[in-house]
Amino acid sequence: MKPVFKIGDKKQFTRTVREEDTAAFDSGEVHPVYATFALTRDAEWSSRLFVLDMKEPHEEGIGTFVNVRHVSPAFVGQQVVFEAVIDELKDNEINCSFTAKADGRLVAEGRTGQKILPKERIEKLFESLNNA
Repeated sequence: MKPVFKIGDKKQFTRTVREEDTAAFDSGEVHPVYATFALTRDAEWSSRLFVLDMKEPHEEGIGTFVNVRHVSPAFVGQQVVFEAVIDELKDNEINCSFTAKADGRLVAEGRTGQKILPKERIEKLFESLNNA
């Protein structure tokens, strides 16, 4: 793992809300706005951007948690800007807080966590759990 970041470093990611990002389940569409589950995916991606720069070729990141407080809607076609900020770095763990804003309005905030591990270790873990 490359030690290229420090606490307080930031990354940004912009998502234009798509039809497939709206709140819909097997029973049909709930609301034609950015779904909490799609927002959560993109929040994790915003912090994963750090992992992409930190991991070595033989390593990979694996999510450890995502906490999201979804406070207002974002509409299809609207741009949502995620800003992830490293708030904790410990050994192979990287934890971030994030905000998601549309037109400067807070859409969501929360925290994410990831660990960087050797790919082989992750594969062995998955294999052992899959065969259990």
